[in-house]
Amino acid sequence: MTNDAPGPLTLRRLLDYDEDGILRLVLAPHGFDVAVSGVVIGDEGPDAVHHGRVLLATGLDPDAAEAPETVREAARRGAAALVLRAPGEQPPQAVVDAARAGGIALFARADWADWNDTVELLRAAAAFAEAGTADPLAQHAAAGGLHRLVTVAAGYCGGSITVEDNQFRVIAHSATSPDADGLRQSTILGGRVPEWRVAEMRRSGLLRALWTSRDVIHRPARGEEPERLIVAVRRGGELLGSLWAAADGGQLSEDAPEVLRRAAEIAVPYLVRHRLSADTGRRRENHALRGLLRQEGDARTHLWTLGLEPDTPCAVVVAAHDAPPGPVPDRTLMALALQAVAHRASARTVRERHHLTVLLPVPDGDPQEALTLARELAALAAAMPDAPAVWAGAGDVVDSPLDAARSQDEALLVVRVLRQREGRDAQPGGPARHQAPTPFPSPTPAADGRPPYPSPIPPPAADGRPPVRHAGLATTAQAVTALRFLDAARPVWRDHGGAVRDLLRADLAAGGDLLRSLAAFLDASGDIPRAAARLTLHPNTLRYRLRRARERFGLDLDDPDTRLLLTLAVRLETTGGDSSYDPQV
Repeated sequence: MTNDAPGPLTLRRLLDYDEDGILRLVLAPHGFDVAVSGVVIGDEGPDAVHHGRVLLATGLDPDAAEAPETVREAARRGAAALVLRAPGEQPPQAVVDAARAGGIALFARADWADWNDTVELLRAAAAFAEAGTADPLAQHAAAGGLHRLVTVAAGYCGGSITVEDNQFRVIAHSATSPDADGLRQSTILGGRVPEWRVAEMRRSGLLRALWTSRDVIHRPARGEEPERLIVAVRRGGELLGSLWAAADGGQLSEDAPEVLRRAAEIAVPYLVRHRLSADTGRRRENHALRGLLRQEGDARTHLWTLGLEPDTPCAVVVAAHDAPPGPVPDRTLMALALQAVAHRASARTVRERHHLTVLLPVPDGDPQEALTLARELAALAAAMPDAPAVWAGAGDVVDSPLDAARSQDEALLVVRVLRQREGRDAQPGGPARHQAPTPFPSPTPAADGRPPYPSPIPPPAADGRPPVRHAGLATTAQAVTALRFLDAARPVWRDHGGAVRDLLRADLAAGGDLLRSLAAFLDASGDIPRAAARLTLHPNTLRYRLRRARERFGLDLDDPDTRLLLTLAVRLETTGGDSSYDPQV
């Protein structure tokens, strides 16, 4: 895959354009004025030549034995530079030496960025460099950026110009005269088009025309609103934003449509950079928050990226669902992230496949604030049409974001407790401490030999009460401690389960009837009629199942140690590891 966009792009201009630090220059043997003619993604075969392009070594492990030879081969084919993923401060010395010997520039991609960011950067930088040689408007842009472009274009148009991205946020604008209309003033002051105005443009069909048309749209003056010209900024078929020209107390010039059209073409690389900067900014924050919570990398650097002080008390809130990945769960987590930031602007969020993690600064140390946010998130999810069930757990307040991993661990455990409680409450007969959700219809052992675990999506509560889907440690402390014990015991159980483990595995493979019977029997403290009622079985049927366990596996259910081991085993086999909430996943 190649991009042959010609233009005066050099390593120097590439680095100047990369304001977000996606690429880190490791070595430039021939200086910074080496011309770059495009980008090559991955290996295009042994006969491909690179002719001054930048090669993205997407599949290369810098520590692999073949890495130096890959660098030498890229140099032999004429590549101007090679970009590799190099976690840490410096690529292996053998790779650096190979680049120096081959005369090829070497870049390392930032840990928080991905290859899409890198491709976008290179292509946008090429377009940016080429735009600087086009016409007088482009020369103004090259000298002073997007603000200079709109200022000069506004003079040619005889009005004022605003540049907006595709979320209607103001990126740049020319000077506003005292005669400017109220809408322009409020848009610039607010940094975005007011919601009522967006709704009006949607109803009138103006948005549809803007999204689909490549022409300059003319909107005549109406009442106090002046004449306006609007044009979309596109890169190919991709909409990047729009330019709006308004007549301030007069009329736009006759050549204003042509000026606006040219300005939109020149603005393309600037809007690409704006979008890239916004995307990479979010990605950098996500990388920093993940690193802080996983205790990876330099914690102080992560705090600086997140804009947090090390002495700020904070808590972690986790909101999780069990639905398969898809548009509705994704939108749900996105809405919850917005709610978290609306609750406190300094909150930092990161979304994974199944859960949202919120790092919530709590300046006054109030432990109720995290619980309040958990309640808000659970309530919002419950009110959203078609949203999956969402459980929200709040960890305790810690003295510093540097200790946030502990609060996150607590929040994840609270979520597991909520899910398990809801599953037990949904069983016939009411709550049962050891009762597990119903297993999958056709259990199949997992690839690693473990038995299949029950479905994580519980049915509605048996008594019709709305489930409680938010909590903190205050109301879950004992259950959280029990989960910690179970997690610690799980490796021992897998290696030394003995006859109890053999019984449960064989039963799970056959459907899990005995497992559910044992869980009810143990939960009822050996009271067979009460356990049978919970299972909606005749007591003699339950007695038969328990007798079968004694006879087939030699288990004495009257022995205290056997009952203790069975109690732990039932919990271990029916709760699994809840890996869907592992922050590493």
